[in-house]
Amino acid sequence: MAASSPRFFCPTPLVAGQSLELPPGAARHAQVLRLQPGAPLTLFDGHGGEWSAAVERMGRSAVAVRVVAHSPIERESARSVHLALGMPANERMDWLVEKATELGATGFQPLLTERSVLRLSGERADRKRAHWQGIAAAAAEQCGRNRVPTVAPVQELQAWCATLAHSPARRLVLSLEPDATALASRLGEGAPVLLLSGPEGGLAPAELRRAREHGFEPVSLGPRVLRADTAPLAALALLTLTA
Repeated sequence: MAASSPRFFCPTPLVAGQSLELPPGAARHAQVLRLQPGAPLTLFDGHGGEWSAAVERMGRSAVAVRVVAHSPIERESARSVHLALGMPANERMDWLVEKATELGATGFQPLLTERSVLRLSGERADRKRAHWQGIAAAAAEQCGRNRVPTVAPVQELQAWCATLAHSPARRLVLSLEPDATALASRLGEGAPVLLLSGPEGGLAPAELRRAREHGFEPVSLGPRVLRADTAPLAALALLTLTA
């Protein structure tokens, strides 16, 4: 498959010889690209590797494709990093999910914290979660990843911490506390990491204490105060690009 072939995420298992219609978002993208029958595509279903494919039919709203062959290629980082985020406000969470997907984040846990500006619950939280999941899928299409990070349901920080009893990942929390150690000195050998980062204004002191009680080690990115949408990306780059 040529490197320039458009890539589309299809969230259903793919098999060689299968004919199917692209999901609505991918179909719209294919139509914008003015693809014609026979045009080559790359598809991935999130279960590993990618598939060569070709356009069979272009309709007004539907695009039919035929799956050809599987390639086991992977582009995942050596270290798995799951981000737990005190959600930044406005469009910053959108941007954070997009860029963190490109940098190799394996999943996202949106959190409500004491200082959160963005307050989500119920149906609105479900809509936002679906929106962020779509952003992660689009970013995976663009950057060449064949696995799409999962966006978990929005939770309050305290309730989420209570679910972590059996998580094997190393737990780190970004902090400006005097005893926080430099993240660069804690990179280790590539063990999975669960990284907690606060919203605008950071985590409240009581929340940092709670995180420590649940095994989170405070780490620092240096003396400067980074924004809520910058700090986790800087930490993620250190963790995924140096493993």
